[in-house]
Amino acid sequence: MNGDNRTGALGSRGGPGGEDAHPTEPLPRMTGFPAPPASAPNTDPSDNAAELTQPIPTVGHGPGNVRAEQHTEVIPSVDDRAERLTPDPEPARAQEDETSEPRHSGGKKSLLKASGSMAIATLISRITGFGWKLVLAYTIGFSVANDSFTVANTLPTSIFELLIGGVLTSVIVPVLVRAQKSDADGGQEYVRKLLAASGLVLVVGTLLSLLAAPGLVWLYMGDSDKANPELATAFAYLLLPQILCYGASALFGALLQSKQIFGPPAWAPVMNNVVILVTLGVYTMLPGELTVNPVRMTDAHLLTLGIGVSCGVLAQACVQLPALRGTGLSFVPRLGWDSRLSEFGGMTLWMLGYVGVSQVGLLALSRVATAADPGAWSIYNYVWMLLQLPYGVIGFSVMTAILPRMSAAAADGDDERMVGDLSLGNRLSTVSLLPISAVMTALGVPIAMALFSVRDGIGSVEQLGVALAVSSFGVLPFAITMMQMRAFYALKDARTPTLIMVVMTVVKVLLAIGVAGVLPEESVVLGITFTNSFTFVIGSLVGELWLRTRLGPLGTRRFLSTLGRTLVASVAGGALAWLVSTGIDTVVPGDAGAVTGWLQVVFGGTIGLAAIFGVMWLLRVRELQPAFNRITGLLRRR
Repeated sequence: MNGDNRTGALGSRGGPGGEDAHPTEPLPRMTGFPAPPASAPNTDPSDNAAELTQPIPTVGHGPGNVRAEQHTEVIPSVDDRAERLTPDPEPARAQEDETSEPRHSGGKKSLLKASGSMAIATLISRITGFGWKLVLAYTIGFSVANDSFTVANTLPTSIFELLIGGVLTSVIVPVLVRAQKSDADGGQEYVRKLLAASGLVLVVGTLLSLLAAPGLVWLYMGDSDKANPELATAFAYLLLPQILCYGASALFGALLQSKQIFGPPAWAPVMNNVVILVTLGVYTMLPGELTVNPVRMTDAHLLTLGIGVSCGVLAQACVQLPALRGTGLSFVPRLGWDSRLSEFGGMTLWMLGYVGVSQVGLLALSRVATAADPGAWSIYNYVWMLLQLPYGVIGFSVMTAILPRMSAAAADGDDERMVGDLSLGNRLSTVSLLPISAVMTALGVPIAMALFSVRDGIGSVEQLGVALAVSSFGVLPFAITMMQMRAFYALKDARTPTLIMVVMTVVKVLLAIGVAGVLPEESVVLGITFTNSFTFVIGSLVGELWLRTRLGPLGTRRFLSTLGRTLVASVAGGALAWLVSTGIDTVVPGDAGAVTGWLQVVFGGTIGLAAIFGVMWLLRVRELQPAFNRITGLLRRR
């Protein structure tokens, strides 16, 4: 749960590797606040993002990758007065124009260059974050030790979000930009008061969290004999200081972004991930194994993993200091309150409510998993991490392209144009993510075999693969829910997303209780991964209803037409991918393992995706026609 891009203030939510806000629900970024300089793309310092939507759950999510493991997202936060990247004001746009990128006003090369650099940094952050989680699985397996580490590594990101993460997202950067423009001293006094107030909150919060570590672990694990709360508490003592480091990283990123310096905040999570990879390398060279009974704070394995991972977050903050020194800002804290920090108090409270409510759902899943089967919670987090990858790479790109258009339409009060952009975003997400979801469903076990069969027994790996297969349907609903959240924030409505999260959390808690009572212990992990994905189906439906009430008809008929055709193609291609995978398993001699898994993934996935897009072409899915036309044009030239 560390790293993915939590350095920034405006959107970070993840842990190394990316994952956004909370392991299960990344906190959407806010829009509609005082705009940063027009040429400044707002980055999300996170990530699962979230979107730490995970461990928070993501197996590693931290302000900085996913939330849990945080899936990180670097999504520009577009404000109502930000540059108007409005494409044609005409409601009826040609298909080619509609699916093309929005036209930028001339002279935005610096913006494009900064955005490209951040995109590369985010991609590398996700790759390295994913890499260290794989290395962790190879090193300690899906075991009680992994569960304990995952729970303990969730605590810093969760507490950071509750303490100050939501405030950073919704208030500090916009007001900071205003202070730098309007104050005679260029915002120096405001920065000093900001550092003092934030530092005080973070230090007190960190100290109180350390004192309450056993109780915090109990909230997530309970006292089941299947878990090891003593080990999780020992890890927590070493990992909770990350709260202070995450806060420093986010504040540093916010200050740099306000000065239109985007490189260091975007690349800082990569440093986090590199430090963790080095830590795991050192861990593997230690003699013996981590002692789980009894737990000893002097255990070299415990100290290496705990201190090393925390040092990664510290490095994420410190790597931004050289750039900060060059800004000329004063970093001598001064106690005092600036009234401008209270300007958006109402929206901030709703954002904090969003974070707090999402934590309830996470607690429910965590307690059910750790009480059921050793390794279930770590398996859940790895599954969520895999599900975040398509959204992080493809869904994020769609979101980045649509957000400026949608936000500008909301700022202009043009509901028709906003509905058109929202519908386009949902349809593009459908044609790009549903095929991948189908292939992941068909090849869940081979994917797990290819990635994780090096360390653990086949049983744990197959369990992870089945869990991936039964929950992959949630990739598209997750993307649509996140798009809807951004739509509400573009309308300056922070209340409705929190209420949607309340509905999702109620469903999640009730289903988690049912899973614990109905399913056998070894199948509980399948139940909680299904539950997590299903709650995004509920969230997307509830969001649709509330957006319809706010904006009127949302172009549902056209969306359903695209969804139906893509679903037919995805089912056909998924079935073909499964047949290819089964054939390879029959032909390859010996027990299934990493080699067989990779063969199934490469050939089954390639053939399955080719079949899906071929059927979509036959069904004339309009959103893909521009791409198909370009491809056929290139072939004709040959």
